[in-house]
Amino acid sequence: MTDRDSARLPSRRHLLQMGGGGALALALAGCTGSGAADAGGSGGKGDPRKGKITVWSWQGPAAELKALIPKFNKEFPDIQVTVEDIGNPAIWDKITAGLAAGGQGLADVLHIGVDYLPGYVERFPGGLADLAPLGATAHKDAFAAGLWQTVSPDAKRVDALPWEANSAGFYYRADLFERAGVDVDALQTWDETIEAGKRLKARTGAHLLGIDKPASQPDAANFFQMLLQLQGAFYFDLEGRITLESPEAVRAMTLIKTMNDAGLVSDLAGGWNALMSSLKRGTAAVLPWPTWFGGIIEEQVPAETGKWKVRLPPAVRRGGPTAATVNSTHLAVAGSSKQQAAAWSFIEFALTRPASQVSIYRGKGIAPALIKAYDDPVFHEPSAFFSGQRKGEIFLSALKAPSPAVNYTGDYARALKLVTDAQSQVLLKGADPAKVLASAASELARQTGRKAVR
Repeated sequence: MTDRDSARLPSRRHLLQMGGGGALALALAGCTGSGAADAGGSGGKGDPRKGKITVWSWQGPAAELKALIPKFNKEFPDIQVTVEDIGNPAIWDKITAGLAAGGQGLADVLHIGVDYLPGYVERFPGGLADLAPLGATAHKDAFAAGLWQTVSPDAKRVDALPWEANSAGFYYRADLFERAGVDVDALQTWDETIEAGKRLKARTGAHLLGIDKPASQPDAANFFQMLLQLQGAFYFDLEGRITLESPEAVRAMTLIKTMNDAGLVSDLAGGWNALMSSLKRGTAAVLPWPTWFGGIIEEQVPAETGKWKVRLPPAVRRGGPTAATVNSTHLAVAGSSKQQAAAWSFIEFALTRPASQVSIYRGKGIAPALIKAYDDPVFHEPSAFFSGQRKGEIFLSALKAPSPAVNYTGDYARALKLVTDAQSQVLLKGADPAKVLASAASELARQTGRKAVR
């Protein structure tokens, strides 16, 4: 793994936020919120143009935030900003500990993944400052579809501001599909893609895609989640009810079983290293990964320039959506911060100014949630690696498409563990998708007290 890889990885959700994060999120779910009632009590808005603030992030994103400071200080010379690279997953332990201690020791600005944000809000009321009084609502319509409801689910307060937004992608070896006589652009559904995968396997020996079958890593359900979100569904609905046995969930798991039964799924047991090995050996023709993964492909197999292309995923059902925002990260202000206004000034500068987001994208390829940033030519340049495609425009079309908010809740880690166990039963033992998902839903309801609906 190159230095750029290690800088890139910790800013993405499942390789990064769940790497060791599942156990932490489960611990989060067990927190009583001791001291949480006082978490925001010691804070204060402060002066929006003066003060000392600290920002917590990790590797690549932290470096890009540091790079913005000189420009920020030209406009805000009296705000001293210190950005700390806490590392990932260490940052989740540190934020959780600070929130549990009533906000003591927390930085003013906190970089938080979409799968952690609801848990922090639920378990530690007041732990994160409401950004609405600071002016956040003025930017309500500036971000990719569905993201505002994610950071402001009750439309009364704003828990954070969106930073990174990654859409579901379908990266594929165009040369392999050409050898198999398959027109990838013509594939409208995953059913059609499975049939194409059979021809691909017969003529090239390559699998269609890969999955961590024994769920050796917590992120083994990424593909399942993508199939869910392409149907406008998830593990929970917006009311927090469990939807693991919904028709959408059963359909998604059934597609995975169909692919596996046909011999189209390679085993990526071992997580990231197995994925990189598969990429280099060309064992799978499709990598159904988000926006950011394109840079990883370029870095890992540079000799394959011109052999790759990208498109949005096929629909689960004919005529259905092909766009979904599958992960995002956000910046929040600690409720205990005495410099909330200054912290907000920095967040607003970093996340709502197109020039700031373009600078960050050029530095680390972090896809902005800010739609206006995509006016910059950098997002419309043809890619030699991806056969001359303007891949920035492909993903921009996804960000502009209707996309419902996703409710991770504070029990996401529990749901994820049960889902990956269910998927492993399907992939390794041929279990019935409907039965294992119904069992997972019942167990999740038992663990959490949430209602399960079909």
